[in-house]
Amino acid sequence: TMAMAVEFLRARFADQDMRSGDIYMTNDPWIASGHLNDFLLMMPVIHAGRLVGFTSCTSHLVDLGGQGMGPEGTDIQDEGLLIPPCKLVAAGDVNALLLDIVKANSREPIANEGDIYALIACCEAGAARICQTMDEFGITDFRDLSRYIVETSRRGTIDIIKELPKGTWNNAMTVDGYDRPLTLRAALTIAEDHVLVDFAGTDPCARKGINVPLNYATAYTVFALRCVIGPDIPNNDGSLEPFQVTGPPGCILNARPPSPVAMRHTLGQMTPDLVFGCLAQALPDMVPAEGASCMYDLPLRHAPEAVERGDVQFALELVFNGGTGARPARDGLSATAFPSGVWGSQVEATESVAPVLFHRRELRRDSGGPGRMRGGLGQRIEISPALNQDVLLFLSVERVRNPARGRSEGLEGAPGRIRIGDQGPDLPGKGEVRIRPGERLVFETPGGGGFGPPEQRPPAMLEGDVQAGLVSPDAARHVYGRFP
Repeated sequence: TMAMAVEFLRARFADQDMRSGDIYMTNDPWIASGHLNDFLLMMPVIHAGRLVGFTSCTSHLVDLGGQGMGPEGTDIQDEGLLIPPCKLVAAGDVNALLLDIVKANSREPIANEGDIYALIACCEAGAARICQTMDEFGITDFRDLSRYIVETSRRGTIDIIKELPKGTWNNAMTVDGYDRPLTLRAALTIAEDHVLVDFAGTDPCARKGINVPLNYATAYTVFALRCVIGPDIPNNDGSLEPFQVTGPPGCILNARPPSPVAMRHTLGQMTPDLVFGCLAQALPDMVPAEGASCMYDLPLRHAPEAVERGDVQFALELVFNGGTGARPARDGLSATAFPSGVWGSQVEATESVAPVLFHRRELRRDSGGPGRMRGGLGQRIEISPALNQDVLLFLSVERVRNPARGRSEGLEGAPGRIRIGDQGPDLPGKGEVRIRPGERLVFETPGGGGFGPPEQRPPAMLEGDVQAGLVSPDAARHVYGRFP
């Protein structure tokens, strides 16, 4: 999404008007990274009085007002502050009014201010390194080098595509949705010099904030393609150009303004599994089984009455990951975010900044889908309020009703589960949950699907699973067909 955003900002602000020290900013979901919380900055790099390139970075800010992180909004205005493309820094001077507006619209103003200054520093550090490189090697621009890298990458990608089987392959995936199941569809066409993914037939947008702008869906779709097609080729405009992504406007993977999109990652991060389902038909030995896919994040904050009662006020987003799908020759990864790569929240750090207490965090035995290669395990987390005040949780997770499917006769992974207390009823994957003092949130993330028939799992690997507590003796006997 960052490359597309820089292209948009360059069209909005003329190159000739850019000065040294300028930095531009937006959090428009359809320009930046799919929802309001992701801020994108772009800085022109000026060397010897000439524009020679750009640095850009993006990061998630914890709170932008509105209903906050969660799926409950019904339009983009419900979800917080939208900042159109603008100049954040002019010739080195930060726009203090703009920064004050961002802080005034947040429940965590200091955190937001610090994050924005960190993004500024990131752009400045990158620009300084570019100028240092140019001085060191005595070059005046990167045009020739850029053309060579981009064109070489483009040709290399097309050469690989030419060797692939040609045709069109279709896949459909049922996801939990907000209040009803939804169907995502993809048709993958491999032509002589390009690959096209079309989301035609995908269900329309939901009424709540799980919709996905096309820029975000495109990013994860192309990521999935690049995992299989030319993964060693550098990631740039040349290697990306042969991949095309389309979807009917108004489908849930091509949401248009003013659709609510706060939790766009919930379904957007399912697109790699959707694409892998197509690729598996063309390249069956190169594609993993389905995984947990979307991050299992927990946006937590104080209840509304905390303000008048004088209770602790906070906003925090925790991330806990499920298991990835098993690969043709390797097990899936446990408690690992794929495709996002987001690091899981740390217990000690979380307890030091928010009034929550962790009672348990462990791998979830038997959650990995059985197969010749086992799916990665999910995890079990138990959390309660640390103070005498309620905590609100805004759920938007997947794989609760529709677990990760196995591949090549591998079995599905365990579905996710959320409940209050061990004996509490299972909660849906979307919506607001109030956790009261003395109550314990039990949160179990999904496992990845298995690959290949379970009875073909090598005995030494199954024995190791049982000894490590990853697979129970009962599952070894009744699912894998033997007890090591």
